[in-house]
Amino acid sequence: MCRNKYNLTGTCNKSSCPLANSQYATILEEDGTLFLCMKTAERAHSPKRLWEKVKLPKSYSQALALIDEHLAYWPKFLVHKCKQRLTKITQYLIRMRRLKLKAQPSLERVHKKKEKRDARREIKAERAANLDKTIERELLERLRSGTYGDIYNFAPKEFAKVLDKEEAEAE
Repeated sequence: MCRNKYNLTGTCNKSSCPLANSQYATILEEDGTLFLCMKTAERAHSPKRLWEKVKLPKSYSQALALIDEHLAYWPKFLVHKCKQRLTKITQYLIRMRRLKLKAQPSLERVHKKKEKRDARREIKAERAANLDKTIERELLERLRSGTYGDIYNFAPKEFAKVLDKEEAEAE
């Protein structure tokens, strides 16, 4: 496999190597835009201008016509491979656009540590609530039985609330 970005087929052999051939053409895709890149011997003296880039139209048939026009007198192998590459890149661009339009399910992370911690806190809070209720019941029982007598002064709101609960339970 050849890793040169201008390689047309991806295989490393003499006929499809951009480094071994002085006349070469390929199709490149940059941000969804297709380019026909051509290399000729006349531009070999200037590495900056070695590759001539021609922007291809979005229409597949117009792009094929443009490839035929620019590569009219080039080897048939290169023309054929450029058209194959154009077809393949056009198809994957279509797939990319289709996938963007489709609603993808967004994946959310499961915070196991946080969930365990919250669950433990809930259990502790329930235990504390049950303990408070147990203490309150025990105190009410002692008040009813007269264990404390009249020696304690209770907050009027809480005492009224307790009396209301007792009346509700009695009914």
